[in-house]
Amino acid sequence: MKRAVVAAALLGLSASPLAAGGPGGHRSVSGAYVEARTAEVFTGGCIMNSEAETMGKQAVLAWKVDRGSFNGVRIDGLSVVAAVSGDRNLGMTEMGGEKPSVKSALFVDDRANAAQQLALVAMANELSNGIVGTIVQVTPAPIQFADRGSEIQVSAGQVSLEVNKHLTHDPSCGAQLWFHPLAAVEGATVGVADQHLFTGSSLGTKWSDPNKRSAFFGTFTY
Repeated sequence: MKRAVVAAALLGLSASPLAAGGPGGHRSVSGAYVEARTAEVFTGGCIMNSEAETMGKQAVLAWKVDRGSFNGVRIDGLSVVAAVSGDRNLGMTEMGGEKPSVKSALFVDDRANAAQQLALVAMANELSNGIVGTIVQVTPAPIQFADRGSEIQVSAGQVSLEVNKHLTHDPSCGAQLWFHPLAAVEGATVGVADQHLFTGSSLGTKWSDPNKRSAFFGTFTY
């Protein structure tokens, strides 16, 4: 029951002043960020031409706050993860296409209190430039966000993400960078998603898309 009440409150976030920052809403937050989508972001034109319309509709975005506050709420050391699914490639606007219609399932750090959970959801929405779209489910969960030097590992509920920081350049097919990160990030670097998995049912789709040059990682400050 407690979880259902928390989820209901968070689902109403988009209509609240907190989501828009509200008058005097204080924001000063920094931390680590990683994402992966179901399409390669660094690849050759021959591959991109074959999958631009059909791939890249899903993604996982994850933030780990080092320190700071959002809308006046301290969220030091807390994390939030979003699994998102759109009706077209999430990066199509970069290629001159229409903006996708997106829905998302969010996992908020289960160590956070109710106010912190609201702040984490608002932060994810703001830093992703609205890519989280329509939030269909919010679940408090244990979240692991670990930078192990050569790899970043994230697990939260039905989400699992492992990103290798070392990208091997394949000169075949004229590989180049086609997309930018879905969220605001500093020092964005392309990585390889060794594992990229969402097994939940709330989005009407599940995915497993490993071993792709489909990831970005970096830091964020807002």
